[in-house]
Amino acid sequence: MRVLLLSFYYPPDIGPAPLRAKSLLDALMDVSDTKLEVVVLTTLPNRYHTHEASAPEFEQNGSVSVSRFTLPQHHSGMVDQARAFVTYARSVLGFAKDQQWDVVIATSSRLMTAVLGAWVSRKTKSKLYLDIRDLFTDTMEDVLTKNPLRILMPAFRLLERWTFRSAHQMNVVSAAFLPHVAEVAPAQKPTVFTNGIDEIFVDTDFSSQEKKDHSLVLYAGNMGQGQGLHHVIPGAASALKKEKIFFRLLGDGGERKTLQYSITNMNLANVEILDPVPRTKLIEQYKMADVLFLHLNDFKAFHKVLPSKIFEYAATGKPILAGVGGYAAEFLREQVPGVEVFNPCDIEAMNVGLQKLLNGPRMIKRSDFCSRYFRKNIMWNMAQDIRASTNIVYK
Repeated sequence: MRVLLLSFYYPPDIGPAPLRAKSLLDALMDVSDTKLEVVVLTTLPNRYHTHEASAPEFEQNGSVSVSRFTLPQHHSGMVDQARAFVTYARSVLGFAKDQQWDVVIATSSRLMTAVLGAWVSRKTKSKLYLDIRDLFTDTMEDVLTKNPLRILMPAFRLLERWTFRSAHQMNVVSAAFLPHVAEVAPAQKPTVFTNGIDEIFVDTDFSSQEKKDHSLVLYAGNMGQGQGLHHVIPGAASALKKEKIFFRLLGDGGERKTLQYSITNMNLANVEILDPVPRTKLIEQYKMADVLFLHLNDFKAFHKVLPSKIFEYAATGKPILAGVGGYAAEFLREQVPGVEVFNPCDIEAMNVGLQKLLNGPRMIKRSDFCSRYFRKNIMWNMAQDIRASTNIVYK
């Protein structure tokens, strides 16, 4: 039996997408028989132009092969990302031409990888399993509000409807996505397998004995319009200039230059922006932090998302300051102790929450949460769902 796995990002690239794709592959192989052949079609590391990682264009490990396609250089802009995806899509279609698959699995956040999976599945008459990590049309409704590209929204909605309805089975990473799927594809009955916590975080002691003359607030992740850091970090840091509080931001994205400009223009010495780092170094940064920071822009679409960063942050045991609304806010308040949640872009509430955390315990026990959302178990159950819905031969 031949399985095609499509993921735009794959290790050693960094971020939640490659981790999810690799853990799903591992789960599939763990529960499948030896006759299962999996072909992974992905890209060479390209998540951030400031983070370089080398990887072979092709590698074979037993019955698993990984082909990585070269993309044009891009800097996280919308046009750049569209051009990069077109290159990936052409490479996938060229590779898959005249080949037969029993199952196509696509893990997708920006919809188009899912569309690509649906197209290949239709052409090869194979079964399709979609793992939907974001509601692209919802997000674009907010992002393109005043953009001429808004004219494309009807086309995106048609593609989404066709893609979702083409799937034999779907999974979504947030339960808040379910009403949207029910509206777009009423016949679908999606599962909800969230992101999770990796073993390396469960096995690491994140407490730090380092003596500092300041408190460190750490953000690690994307710096795009969706995160809206440029709306809160400069103002919050300016208000705390006289406090011994330092902000460290690790990552890259489309709004990093805007953020850097504000920090420089406001002469903020209590903020630094560093390039993204591999996971081993990121863990060391987590150990040094006093508070971990998370923020999403004040978009209606983001009231449905459940950021993967929540799980990673929670596993450290460090206090979490989160500017999120909707489902993510409810999830944090109900399931993660040691969290202060404030409304997105509310700088005053952000600083009030930060002071509460700094005056509270520096390490919080979250063993129950870590056990509940252990990624290996989540992905094992997801692999079983793929088996049941696509008739893959398993042990």
